[in-house]
Amino acid sequence: MLSTATRFRLAVSADGSTFFDGLSVDNATGIVDQPRLPRFKAWTNYDNYVGVGTWTKIGLNNTDYNNQGAFDAANNHFVAPVDGTYLFGATLLYKINASATARMRGRLVLNGTTEIRGSLGEISATHVSLATAIWLQTMVPLTAGDTVELQGYFRVADGYFAADHTSFWGCKVG
Repeated sequence: MLSTATRFRLAVSADGSTFFDGLSVDNATGIVDQPRLPRFKAWTNYDNYVGVGTWTKIGLNNTDYNNQGAFDAANNHFVAPVDGTYLFGATLLYKINASATARMRGRLVLNGTTEIRGSLGEISATHVSLATAIWLQTMVPLTAGDTVELQGYFRVADGYFAADHTSFWGCKVG
């Protein structure tokens, strides 16, 4: 039996001398934690301009969470540290440039070239600056080293993906 001050934990080591917690259980609540599980939430603190008719990678230069370092802010993409199934989501908030006739789209892209099935979204109705948004969500199997990025697109008129509310997040689920 463990004392009330001890958390149950499962640690692993590749070399037998350096150990990492793979899982731990809070002794007061029973809540299980996986401290090294890849997960992140990234966002932009500036408006990302996107012209008409071109898919553009969204610049995401801040993270709310990225302790495992899987989100690469310098290259604006997630890098899978291990093989597995990952859940991703994003929010794209519209900001007007010159015309409210813009129609925005968003998608998640694997390795810079392949649209991830189930991740494409578009708002075709009239846009309201700083109020119209797209929410994307999908799951995808990845191999270690694969990248996933958020892209935006405008048709009819150009616009911005707004600072502080445009974000991209993900985690390994299996």
